[in-house]
Amino acid sequence: MKPLTNLVLAVSAFQASTALAQMDHSAMQMEASATTVDGRDPHAYSDGYTLTEGPYALPGPRQLKLADEHRFWSLLGNRLEYDADNDVTTFDLQGWYGTTYDRLVIKLEGDAVDGRLAESQTDLLWGHALNAYFDTQLGVRLDQYDEGTGREWLAFGIQGLAPYWFELDLTAYLGEGGRTALSLEAEYELLLTQRLILQPRAELTAYGKDDAVNGLGSGLSDVALGLRLRYEFSRQFAPYVGIEWNGTFGATADQARANGDATKDTRYVAGIRFWF
Repeated sequence: MKPLTNLVLAVSAFQASTALAQMDHSAMQMEASATTVDGRDPHAYSDGYTLTEGPYALPGPRQLKLADEHRFWSLLGNRLEYDADNDVTTFDLQGWYGTTYDRLVIKLEGDAVDGRLAESQTDLLWGHALNAYFDTQLGVRLDQYDEGTGREWLAFGIQGLAPYWFELDLTAYLGEGGRTALSLEAEYELLLTQRLILQPRAELTAYGKDDAVNGLGSGLSDVALGLRLRYEFSRQFAPYVGIEWNGTFGATADQARANGDATKDTRYVAGIRFWF
């Protein structure tokens, strides 16, 4: 009988301790409810810091800012290269200023022949984040020709990183007199080592109407296919060598033949890719 008595005493002691703990907990809840409605300080977990209101809000301008609210800037020289055989310097620059979601984008691309600017294309765009990988862009494009007539366009496009790490830049243009154009650029980076990178690149342009003054025809106008091998001394500075094939098609090729110009060309280039 003695073991049974000990068991009864142990159970009684456990029940008494449980009842005492419940009484203490109820007392704590009653005490907390006397000071706040739901038994806790609603600002306690944020240490009193809120954005705009509350008993602990900091005076003056808002003190707390998230990373995507700050403004940054960047300049990328994707191509700055020279073709010694034809004495042609090509530049392809892009800069932006703004936040993660909205930014001003400037694209500048062109060729200089014999030290003289032959043609250039400048895009002034407002970019807005469509998702984590792509930005939509809206603005204007200004074309300049040494021999020809400059053009102005409204521009709408999308730029970003496609699946399988392809960098895409697709832009549609609308000009005066119902002129239209479409431009597509695609690049891919193949890492041979951590510093040695092979970059295939493709670019094509199409126009909706003939532009005889500037030697452009409707339909697919020109295509450029390039392959560049660069060595990154750092992410900001990388010299490269490469080869690029250029060809004109359709009505543009017909106009080139009529003017005595070649419709296909192969260039061997050396240049520098940089950003900061």
